[in-house]
Amino acid sequence: QAKHVEELNLNLADRRLRLTLELAGQLMGAPRHLSQHPGGFVLTHDRLDELVPIEPAAMKDRQVIEWDKDDIDALKFMKVDCLALGMMSCMKRGLDLLKAHKGIDLDLATIPAEDPRTYAMIRKADTLGVFQIESRAQMAMLPRIKPRTFYDLVIEVAIVRPGPIQGDMVHPYLRRREGKEPVVFPKPELETVLGKTLGVPLFQEQAMRVAIECAGFTAGEADQLRRAMATFKHTGGVSGFKEKLVGGMVARGYHLEFAEKTFSQLEGFGSYGFPESHAASFALIAYASSWLKCWHPDVFCAALLNAQPMGFYAPAQIVRDAREHGVEVRPVCINASRWDSTLEPTDSPDRFAVRLGLRHVRGLSNVDAAKLVLARADRPFASVDDLWRRAGVPAASLVQIAEADGFRAAMGLARREALWAIKALRDEPLPLFAAATAREQAIVPEVDEPPVALRAMTAGREVVEDYGHVGLTLRAHPVSFLREDLARDRYMTCAAASAGKDFQSCRVAGLVLVRQKPGSAKNVTFITLEDETGVANLVVWEQVYEKHRRTVLTSSMLGVAGRIQREGDVVHVIAYKLEDLTPVLSSLGQRGMPFPLPHGSGDEARRGPAGSDRPGRMTTRGEAAGDLLKQRSRNFH
Repeated sequence: QAKHVEELNLNLADRRLRLTLELAGQLMGAPRHLSQHPGGFVLTHDRLDELVPIEPAAMKDRQVIEWDKDDIDALKFMKVDCLALGMMSCMKRGLDLLKAHKGIDLDLATIPAEDPRTYAMIRKADTLGVFQIESRAQMAMLPRIKPRTFYDLVIEVAIVRPGPIQGDMVHPYLRRREGKEPVVFPKPELETVLGKTLGVPLFQEQAMRVAIECAGFTAGEADQLRRAMATFKHTGGVSGFKEKLVGGMVARGYHLEFAEKTFSQLEGFGSYGFPESHAASFALIAYASSWLKCWHPDVFCAALLNAQPMGFYAPAQIVRDAREHGVEVRPVCINASRWDSTLEPTDSPDRFAVRLGLRHVRGLSNVDAAKLVLARADRPFASVDDLWRRAGVPAASLVQIAEADGFRAAMGLARREALWAIKALRDEPLPLFAAATAREQAIVPEVDEPPVALRAMTAGREVVEDYGHVGLTLRAHPVSFLREDLARDRYMTCAAASAGKDFQSCRVAGLVLVRQKPGSAKNVTFITLEDETGVANLVVWEQVYEKHRRTVLTSSMLGVAGRIQREGDVVHVIAYKLEDLTPVLSSLGQRGMPFPLPHGSGDEARRGPAGSDRPGRMTTRGEAAGDLLKQRSRNFH
C-alpha cells in the first residue's frame, strides 16, 4: 500500500519501483520455495528415481521429490503424512512422572473419562498450556459452548477453524445451542446428516453427505468435492460444483436461498475443514491434557516445561499459571537441578514442588549439565571451587549458572558473590593422579584473599537478570515495580480491566505475551498483555493496527487506551490507541530494594550478611549495556 511505501521512505514515482511492486503482486500465491514435509513420504512399486526427479534435502541424509502433492496425486502415487504433536511427548513425560512420583499408572486410553471437575475447568477457559484449546480464539469460545461432554469438545476443536468461521457457521451454531434460534430441517434427510451439529455443517464428512443425500451426488463426485474444498484456496475448484449442488438441492425440493446458503457454508471450508475423526483425535488429547492439569498441576507444569518449545506460551507464563494453581516452583539449583525440571517432595503428600531444570540456563550445554549432575552423585558440591574441581566443566559454564542465580539455593551465594568466586579460580591445569585425589579430599580456595562485601542487586535488577538468563522469574512480576508510575498515568491493572463493565473506557498496560493475526479473522490482530495481576486480551482492528503498526509489532510492553467488551464470561479490550512503553522497562534495574529469593522449604539456603558497598562496581554480563528487560513474545500469523 502507498502508506507503507512512504513509511519505508520509498519513491512511488520511480518507474523501477512500480514495476518491481507489480511483478511482486503477480507472484503472490505462487510457490515460494521447495521445502520438505517434516513427516511425509511417498511409496511406489518401482524405483522412485526412475519415476520422479529427486534431489538432496537440506536435512542430512534426506531426499525430496521435486513434484508437489497434486502432481503425485495425478499419477496415483501413494503419499502418507505422519504428523508429530509436541503434546504427545509432553503427555508421555507427564504420565511417566505421575507413575514415578504418585504411583498412578495411566495412559491416554485409561485417563478417567467425562470428569465433571475437568469440564468445569475447561468451561472457565482455564486452559493455558492445554492442547488445542489454549489459543485466544479457543479460550473465548469455551465459555460460550460450555463443554460438558466429549462430543462438545469435538465441536469446540472443529468450530474454531478458518473454514467454519469463513462459512458463517459459528454464530448460527452458538445461537441454536443457546436456544436463541430454532433448529429447522427442511427435509428429514438433512436432519440425519446435520442433527448432532444443530443443522450446521462443521465436518468434511457432513459436507460430503449433504452433497449425496440432498443434491444427488455420487460417492465419487462427493469425494471430488472434498478434494476441491481442500485446494480451492489455490485453484477455486469448489465454484465448479456450485451449479450441480445448488441445482440438485432445488430439484429435490429445497428453496434456492437455502441451497445457496448451504453451498456458501461448504465453500468456506477451504483448506481448513476438519474431518470429524481428526477433530475427535485432537479432542481426546485436549481432554487428557486438561485432566492432567486439573488433577495434577505440578506434574503438568514439569512435563510442559520439559517439552518446550511448543504451544502458545513461554515458560514464564507456564510457571505463573502453575503458581496460581497452588504449585510451588523452586529456582535452578546447582545441587538439586537436573537437565529437565523435576518434582520434589513438599509437606503435602499429594502435591510436589517443581524444581526448574538446568535446561533453563541460557547458554548452558546439555553435555556440561550432565557432567555436573554426574559429579555430585556421591555428595553435593560444597563450594564453587569444589564444583570446578570435581565436575571438570569450563569456567564459562559456571558463569552461566551464576548469572542464572543457580548458586544461591545451594551455597547462599548471590549472583555477584558467585561470579566473584568464579573469578578467583586459577586458569591452570588441574593436578593429576594422587595429587588430584588429595586436593579433592581437602578442598581449599584457589586464592587466599580476604572476603569482599559486594553490593546487593536491587529487586528490579534481579528480575531483569532472571529474564535475561533464565527466561522467567520467581520474584515479583516486572510490571509490579512500575505500578506507581502506571497508576499515575491512569493505567488500571489487567485484573481490574477483566472485572470491568461492558463498554467501560479503560487504560491498561502490560508485557506483550502473544501477538496473533489469524487468516480466519480478517482485519483483526489479537494481543495478550500480562501484568502482576493477570492478563488482558486486546482486539486491534485493522485501522488502529495500521496507525500503530510499528508499535504493535515491536513493543515488549504496551499501553492501551480502549473500551471493555464483555460477552458473558469473555472479556476483551477493544484498542483505540496504543503506546510503546518498552522504554519504561529500562528503569527496572533501579527499582526496589534488595530482597532474598523465596526458596522452597527443601532448599536449606545459607545466607550471609548484606555487606556494604565496595570500591568500584562489578557488573554481570549485559548489565553495563542497560537494564532493559528481555521479554520474548510469541507471534502467530
